[in-house]
Amino acid sequence: MSLHPTLQPYADAWTHSIEAISELVSPLVEGEWNRRTPCPGWSVRDVVSHVIGLECEMLGDPRPIHTLPRDLFHVTNEHQRYMEMQVDVRRHHTAPEMTSELEYTVIRRNRQLRNESREPGAMIRGLHGQETALVDAMRTRAFDVWVHEQDLRTALGRPGNLDSPGAHVARDVLLERLPKVVAKDAGAPRSSAIVFDVHGPLEFLRTICVDINGRGTLETSPALGPAAAFALDWETYFRLACGRVTPEAAADRIKAEGDPGLTAAILHHFAVTP
Repeated sequence: MSLHPTLQPYADAWTHSIEAISELVSPLVEGEWNRRTPCPGWSVRDVVSHVIGLECEMLGDPRPIHTLPRDLFHVTNEHQRYMEMQVDVRRHHTAPEMTSELEYTVIRRNRQLRNESREPGAMIRGLHGQETALVDAMRTRAFDVWVHEQDLRTALGRPGNLDSPGAHVARDVLLERLPKVVAKDAGAPRSSAIVFDVHGPLEFLRTICVDINGRGTLETSPALGPAAAFALDWETYFRLACGRVTPEAAADRIKAEGDPGLTAAILHHFAVTP
């Protein structure tokens, strides 16, 4: 039984990134698991724990029964508490325990994907116990695992895969959220256009057009006389959008033109991952 053609690209992207993560962490010595990543509050061990935990949830495993410490400064809301549970329960696991659990989880998930015969629209149990379409769940996992692969690469000084299948999924996921950032969150003027020119391993030019009712749409054509325009590299784009770097810290890698108030507002609201 082969996956539905709609699901196959997400399975391929997930596989590529999860195998890259396994290759990155397999040779690490104990101390390297404690390296800080761009993911707020999380070490290399924590990021891998998060990946393992959510893949186990995709397998239908029960969530751990665990009480979180009260002094986790980076945990400020219920969504973060939910995510932290799978992380904190593994905080004292050794390097061999981490790599063996990751390897076993990947084997189980690969088997699950090989046997997947449901339609893309089939509803499954997702995070927080909410029902979600299978295609959305698989797309989210492909996106999440690629972003965390990049977190690990940054922490370990091993850059790469910025144009991998997972990178293309991440581009599409982040661009889908851009109209809301520009039109609603940043309050771009009605009947205006905002241009994003992204270069590097992934290159793309996109325009957010804000209509007379203040709704934003994503367009692939350039705009004449945009209200604002941004030029930046792909790595900076996704790190901003995923909350891995602040606009201030990345200012030297962003060229912004147009109304300063508007460009500042867009960059202020640019992070779209919870």
